[in-house]
Amino acid sequence: MEFLDQNKAARMQKLIIAVSVVIPLVVGILFRVRIDVGRDMTFLPSIYAFINGLTAITLIAALAAIKKQKRELHRSMVRFALALSLLFLLLYVLYHMTSDSTLYGDSNQDGKVDLLERTIIGWTMYPYYFLLISHVLLSMAVIPLVLFAYLKAWSGNFEGHKKIVRFAFPIWLYVAVSGVVVYFLISPYY
Repeated sequence: MEFLDQNKAARMQKLIIAVSVVIPLVVGILFRVRIDVGRDMTFLPSIYAFINGLTAITLIAALAAIKKQKRELHRSMVRFALALSLLFLLLYVLYHMTSDSTLYGDSNQDGKVDLLERTIIGWTMYPYYFLLISHVLLSMAVIPLVLFAYLKAWSGNFEGHKKIVRFAFPIWLYVAVSGVVVYFLISPYY
């Protein structure tokens, strides 16, 4: 494996910081954009929930590979998890640019949760919103963690890589798993 030299690594650090700021901003802006593609895109959440699940499995496989000292397999699994996360992001943005947001508990799909609907969902809205909010916030926080961890490994700084991964791995895994749980909780309201 060829490692990055210090100059390229320094440039990559600046790029990671920029990407870590730009991605959440662009996603937030694109949420306000509506594009009529002429078809119902409500099939996308099930696909990106599947991608989240596959990401979680891939991350666990990557951990198992490195524990068995299989660096090449580990690297391949991490790259696959990164590709899955990028695909998730693209489909997520596509869905939200082409579809109205779905509200938890909006069983008649009128765009609001009335008193009866709120009574029906009761206390379940609290764990749902906790999961959703933590999922969204941690998905933004994990971007620089994962990218810096990857950069450390790519630069041959495996000790630095391990230090970051101690935080990045559980957060990335939580984001992937919580994305699936959030999907299953909101899916009756699509």
